Amino acid sequence: MPAPTAPKPVVMHVMAGVLRDGNGRVLLAQRPVGKHLAGMWEFPGGKLEPGEERLPALARELHEELGITLQRAEPLIRVPCHYVDRELLLDTWLVDQWEGTPESREGQSLQWLRPAQVDPAILTLADRAILQALRLPPRYPITPADISPDQRGQWFERIGRAIERGEPMLQLRLPLWPRELVRELAVGLLPIARRHGTQLLLNGDIDGARALGIGVHLRHAQLLALSERPLPLQQLVGASCHDAAQLAQASQIAVDFATLSPVAATPSHPLTHPLGWPRFQLLAEAASLPVYALGGTDPSQIAQARECSGQGIAGIREFWL
Repeated sequence: MPAPTAPKPVVMHVMAGVLRDGNGRVLLAQRPVGKHLAGMWEFPGGKLEPGEERLPALARELHEELGITLQRAEPLIRVPCHYVDRELLLDTWLVDQWEGTPESREGQSLQWLRPAQVDPAILTLADRAILQALRLPPRYPITPADISPDQRGQWFERIGRAIERGEPMLQLRLPLWPRELVRELAVGLLPIARRHGTQLLLNGDIDGARALGIGVHLRHAQLLALSERPLPLQQLVGASCHDAAQLAQASQIAVDFATLSPVAATPSHPLTHPLGWPRFQLLAEAASLPVYALGGTDPSQIAQARECSGQGIAGIREFWL
């Protein structure tokens, strides 16, 4: 007779609110002594009760916890989180209008910080994904793969102009270039990037990213071979994903975000069956990290990507027209 299987834990649906003030600061609350993950910091909120609608539940929790009246909120990210003893779905909304002054009603400490000032290490695992969703932009340009090394000067200027226009994050993906030449390009761009607050990521070059103090975007084969995050929390790590298993691996090693592709048909991969927006949404909602739509997409579809639970759009040629 087969041994009985353990029942699956009930998923606790938790509503969380990211209160953002007029100075761009967000409110964090510290979990009190005696609670699960006591001492860690989180975005305030609480459990969705049976039969309760999501937005009224968020309003109730924020009133009970902080004494405020919710006026306006919009969805930010849904984060499934798996602990040894429980399963959570952290349903997070960005709150930018409320009545009253937030104050501690449950003995929790509170602090206001800009997202860039928050040390991810102080947050619960699920709340780190929320922080990344706050920090990450809706656009993620990637350099075209067919740029040759003799176009270095031209593309140094083009990338520099993109940074000066305000692109917050860029991936240097230059497969035709020797690795050292890509690193030299990154070194040349770093002063401009730091001046404008732009994050640079190298494609697949973990050692180069570590040495330069910048981010890395993992190829999907690299992602599957890793057992832990390859860079400190202060340096961005992205990953190329194509299915649920790869998104799960990205979450497992604490990657900051993923690209999920192809959403639509692309000339470069004519035989690859596209996900389509409904499938993209299912995968993005089940992921425990921000997900960009990539493949057959362009910047005009950012709103559609966000409606489908994505962080935004990643793209190649459409961002360099």
